[in-house]
Amino acid sequence: MYIRKEKKRRILLWSIGLIVLLMNIVAALHAYRFTHFEPTTEKRVKPDALSFSQKLSALLTGADNPRPQLFTTPQQSYVTLKIGGSHPTEGWYIKAPDRKGIVLICHGYGSSKAGMLDRAEAFLNEGYSTLLIDLMGAGAAKGNETTIGYKEAEQVAESVKLLEQMGERHIVLFGTSMGAVSIMRYLSQTPDAPVQATILECPFGSLLQTVSARFNVMGVPAFPMAHLLVLWGGVENQFNAFEHCPIDYAAGIKCPVLLLSGGSDKYVSRQEIDAIYHNLQGRKVLKIYPLAGHENYLNRYKDEWMDDVHDFLTAEAGQ
Repeated sequence: MYIRKEKKRRILLWSIGLIVLLMNIVAALHAYRFTHFEPTTEKRVKPDALSFSQKLSALLTGADNPRPQLFTTPQQSYVTLKIGGSHPTEGWYIKAPDRKGIVLICHGYGSSKAGMLDRAEAFLNEGYSTLLIDLMGAGAAKGNETTIGYKEAEQVAESVKLLEQMGERHIVLFGTSMGAVSIMRYLSQTPDAPVQATILECPFGSLLQTVSARFNVMGVPAFPMAHLLVLWGGVENQFNAFEHCPIDYAAGIKCPVLLLSGGSDKYVSRQEIDAIYHNLQGRKVLKIYPLAGHENYLNRYKDEWMDDVHDFLTAEAGQ
């Protein structure tokens, strides 16, 4: 009887160990595909648009992650600038006739600087020159890796340094989603950043929260796979992914901030936005677009977005 019970116990322990091993293998594969783009021109499909079989495949091995391309170029006259540092990239510099300052524009996950040209045009109409940059793994940037805003903060730092060297004195930062997070990490690390103001669109509260949200959108329980994915994402890309937390970064940001969010965003909760807003240390303005999801607000709220940005920039220019 004792031998039989001992055998069952060993089988149970081996079964649990095998399940844990398989879960970690799946998580490691998932994390790698999430943080490394593939050299393909196919468009990335959002999780909520996947078929059942595609969701199953994505759940086991990770979703297809095509490398963001430069599918267009500015209609205005522009100059391509080389941006150095540990993660070299390129930027499009577009000079405005009425030089109120310059806006550094950072795109979101799965996009490139080409996807931000409509925002650049909006800032140009406000009288601001623009510098649109490619973050890691996108467009003209080197490599295929992304750290969802962690190491990308170094590219923001190098871009600001370049603008200073060019003689720019009125620098505004603008980022959406991952781009906003990249900016937040940079500002939290650089208390004396030469930045006049910052505009942030839909930054997530933490990497764990945004990964969990993607599981929830797919109708799959986030625990424990989201935690394992974050763990392996950090290991594979050599940073502590659990500490990648814009809610905490916000506490180190002292420059004026316009924080924009969608009231119907499935990927970033209102609680995350409120926590970020609460922690911001300088003058701050919060704007929620009720029907917008995790998207380009110019698609549905263009006039309102333009008014909000204009009022914010005008107020800061008058300080």
